[in-house]
Amino acid sequence: VQLVESGGGLVQFGGSLRLACVASGFNFSNTFMNWVRQTPEKGLEWVSEISSSGTFTYYADSVKGRFTISRDNAKSTLYLQMNSLKSDDTARYFCATDRLGRGRGQGTQVTVSS
Repeated sequence: VQLVESGGGLVQFGGSLRLACVASGFNFSNTFMNWVRQTPEKGLEWVSEISSSGTFTYYADSVKGRFTISRDNAKSTLYLQMNSLKSDDTARYFCATDRLGRGRGQGTQVTVSS
């Protein structure tokens, strides 16, 4: 399993970012995928999940209505569109094959400035 995240950066409060995760080494199109995030203060937090076909999506209450998870199985790529970003969204974001973050990649840092 190899997962490579990208798209993070520094963004102002209320801004947007789109994260991407390119997967390889497993059957991506048959796998539910997740985004999790981590900070030293809160530890690892599940953010969102998407079914293998993309039909079903699930979100943590903290991001519901602001984040959108999607996938392109033809490109083996997972996305996270993040809008209306808040300071609490500052974290390192990882894609993973389960809600516990197992198999996650190296992550991409998102920093929201107030």
